[in-house]
Amino acid sequence: MNQALQAFMKRPTTWVGIITALTFQIVFSLIWMTGYDGVTDRVDRLHIAIVNKDQQLGAQVSDNLMKELPFRMSKIDELENAKQQLDDRKLQMVIYMPEDFTQKTASPDGHANIQYWINESNPALIKSIMNGVAQQVTAEVNKQAVFAGVKSTLGATAKMPEAQAATAAQSLAERVTADIQSTNAIHGMNNQMVPMMMVLASYVGAMIMGMNLEQSSMAVQASVSRWRRFAARSIINIVAALFVSLVGSTLLYSLGGQIEQGFIHLWLFEMLFLLTFMFVSQMFLYLFGMAGMLFNIMLLSAQLVSSGTIVPRELLSDFYTGLVLLLPATYAVEGNMNLLFGGPGVGHEVAILFLITAVAVAVSAAATGLKRSAGRQHEAAIAAK
Repeated sequence: MNQALQAFMKRPTTWVGIITALTFQIVFSLIWMTGYDGVTDRVDRLHIAIVNKDQQLGAQVSDNLMKELPFRMSKIDELENAKQQLDDRKLQMVIYMPEDFTQKTASPDGHANIQYWINESNPALIKSIMNGVAQQVTAEVNKQAVFAGVKSTLGATAKMPEAQAATAAQSLAERVTADIQSTNAIHGMNNQMVPMMMVLASYVGAMIMGMNLEQSSMAVQASVSRWRRFAARSIINIVAALFVSLVGSTLLYSLGGQIEQGFIHLWLFEMLFLLTFMFVSQMFLYLFGMAGMLFNIMLLSAQLVSSGTIVPRELLSDFYTGLVLLLPATYAVEGNMNLLFGGPGVGHEVAILFLITAVAVAVSAAATGLKRSAGRQHEAAIAAK
């Protein structure tokens, strides 16, 4: 046994494996603890819009909500405009006061609805927070409506029999109810987790594939030139992205996954962001060799924290909200949510992913050229001696 242990510990790959496991623990702990620190203290960054069509009680309620709710609040004149911004994820909820709000709350047997719209094509935390807000707002508005109803019902009466008072109190117990409507509804927790699963599986797969391609490249470097190896790896990336994304999209479809904008769109988009992940993860290997895997581990953790699959990006610290603009997983998640659950098109996300891919390819090509130049200088120096 001692001989076997000594044989293993003499191999560099054994130490690389141990260091990799340790690095995962350190990197994930640092990034996740700092990334999610203070998330609940930043709910004031979530954006809620109020659309009010009632100029009496509705106007009063709207003004109170603008002052009291601990969120970014704004008033929008037209409901359709607000719903479009909600669909674009510029808003987290829309509160709507209909024209007959005061009339219904004032009538003896009337009930008024406050209408809420929530876009479920978001991290699950958004729906949870906004549902809580809707219930809280409805309870507060109901108190105001009951108070106004009591004044209306009892204001002119000095005395009222006990039975009649009880009947009046019962009729005034609930004047306002919540009508919560969801756009781009998500059917089941399994579908809710798909965007995170796709990003995690794609980037981890791209990392491991890149590591093995780097080892293959080192193994054939004596017989194959640098640029031919670069071209071969690029072709392998493209073919692999085409095949792997087809398998992933087919499995998702066959297992009953929710795909609102069609299988072909999902497949092509997954192929694009998977290809982006491959070139980005291999860029660090071109720059730093196998040590580039350390950067990939950090990038994986940062993308899981900041991409908006678990916690809304609006709740992250300023550092991470700035970082998300540079990371491909951000646009992969946005596009996946649009294609899977509904939302605007993915043209913006596709353009950014193409740009990131082009930058990664250019940096990798530059690293290949510089290493070749360095190799030539080294050979020239040896020849000069």
